[in-house]
Amino acid sequence: MGLFDKFEKIAASKRDLESQCPAFFNVVIQDIISSTEALIGGRKVILAGTNNYLGMPLRRECIQAACKALQEEGTGTTGSRMANGTYASHVDLERDISDFLGKSNTIVFTTGYSANLAMLSTMVGPRDFVLLDADCHASIYDGCRLGGVQVFRFKHNDLDDLEKRLKRLSNQDADVLIVVEGLYSMMGDRASLPGIAALKEEYGAYLLVDEAHSLGVLGETGRGLAQEAGVEDAVDFVVGTFSKSLGSVGGFCSSNHSELEIIRYTSRPYVFTASSSPANIAAAKAALSIIRKEPGLREKLWDNANFLYSRLKAMGFHVGPEASPIIPVRCARIQEAFAMWNALLERGVYVNMVLPPATPDGTALLRCSLSAAHTHSQVESIADAFEAQRPSA
Repeated sequence: MGLFDKFEKIAASKRDLESQCPAFFNVVIQDIISSTEALIGGRKVILAGTNNYLGMPLRRECIQAACKALQEEGTGTTGSRMANGTYASHVDLERDISDFLGKSNTIVFTTGYSANLAMLSTMVGPRDFVLLDADCHASIYDGCRLGGVQVFRFKHNDLDDLEKRLKRLSNQDADVLIVVEGLYSMMGDRASLPGIAALKEEYGAYLLVDEAHSLGVLGETGRGLAQEAGVEDAVDFVVGTFSKSLGSVGGFCSSNHSELEIIRYTSRPYVFTASSSPANIAAAKAALSIIRKEPGLREKLWDNANFLYSRLKAMGFHVGPEASPIIPVRCARIQEAFAMWNALLERGVYVNMVLPPATPDGTALLRCSLSAAHTHSQVESIADAFEAQRPSA
């Protein structure tokens, strides 16, 4: 038996999909024209699948900050945070995030993925329980698996199912951590956070909210869903990433629990991973400053999101449950998704195509993500490209 024989079914499936839609597996962004436009296959396209919610990657302030850090501190730290990889800029950014979120402690990680991996593989263990929303991100599942914690999934946004599981665990001599996301990355819907926070308090559990897609997007000042829902005091741990609204690479966890600091000395993904590059840290710091000073970015983002969501829904597309910068269009068959994705690309619009098993309900999705940097004309063009593929009555 060969080492790779176990992948043959997946390889055969990939070959079949490639025969139907070869472009999907060979998307290369050849040139960046702007925050919302690029060259793909020699064609100028509108980017509508990038998670670039606030247009930060090409902001002059972010680029200048990254260049300055690059020139003064070099291309990388060549060490983990526990070794030589903690620079003054890492500590400064941790202070900025704590101040922004109103938390007393923050740890910056190399990626958002490693933030979840570090926290969930270390903070909970085999004697604890994690109750996680079934639609949570892969990094959350992987962190739990690495830590060997006992995991129980509750149905997506189902408070009754969550309470049922909390009741079953209430007589156990163990700690319970509830894990949810602010905005879910596939369907673009919010966690039912007010009800989840109430259950957390009632049953004496802990609560971790992954605000990866909601940081900078939700809340009066952009702190995320917990701020929008008015339950920040009930959230024990806020995890986030720099790779969406902040337009960089990195991740963090913030908390009012002073014990968070012990994670620095006990988490393998933190202790044994090289720290974020100075340029990434500087870019994230600059982007966070912009978010605080320019609330109009969120307003523009939501104007774009509400417009496209309403247009697609009116056309008869099966979209997500609520308006959001993440707008999925469900397709009953994979072949339908391939055909529509190709047609959109031909019309100069790039969106994400997401196939099972990555989708929550087993259907294929065309996933749009909008940006404050999109002009109204560009959002109209995205809607028009979909309209050319609208389902028949």
